[in-house]
Amino acid sequence: MTDLELYERVRQKDKEALEILYDRYERILYAFVLQLTKDRDLAEEAMQEVFIKLWRGGGVYDESKGKFRSWLFTMSRHVAIDLIRKRKPDLQLDESYAEAIPSDSPSVEKEVEWQEERAQIETAMATLPAEQQQVVRLMYFQGLSQQKIADACGIPLGTVKGRIRLALKQLRKQLSHEFIGKEVEQ
Repeated sequence: MTDLELYERVRQKDKEALEILYDRYERILYAFVLQLTKDRDLAEEAMQEVFIKLWRGGGVYDESKGKFRSWLFTMSRHVAIDLIRKRKPDLQLDESYAEAIPSDSPSVEKEVEWQEERAQIETAMATLPAEQQQVVRLMYFQGLSQQKIADACGIPLGTVKGRIRLALKQLRKQLSHEFIGKEVEQ
């Protein structure tokens, strides 16, 4: 079921649809709000507020203005800022803080999409055997060459190459299913 279909069901007070949306967005929204607030309690409160607003109809999604998930992230951002201001009314948001909060421009959507893709990559990585995870992380996340990985791990260069090849094959397979499913969902 698409986000839009679930949203329409939530507007009709379908609790199951709200639960599905919550399950779908809980982790990534929480991480997003936590990054903004740097406070776990505040992030949890913001999450609760967002889904209460969604349930009560506080904010109406307009499909012509962008994707549902971008709207949901924008609403989360606004809720987080409001909560920060309520807790610390004398707090002046300086430029560095303002820059840390994404704008409503398309860059927010790109950041949201990157966060979702990153979560999917991490999920796919978790399915790999530990040895394959290690070499992929060393190569792609830490930038080590295959030879440096072999030296650091004390394994032959051919083993490193084989592990990377197998890991990439498995990741490609898993992620293609993820992204195909995502395309169908939208």
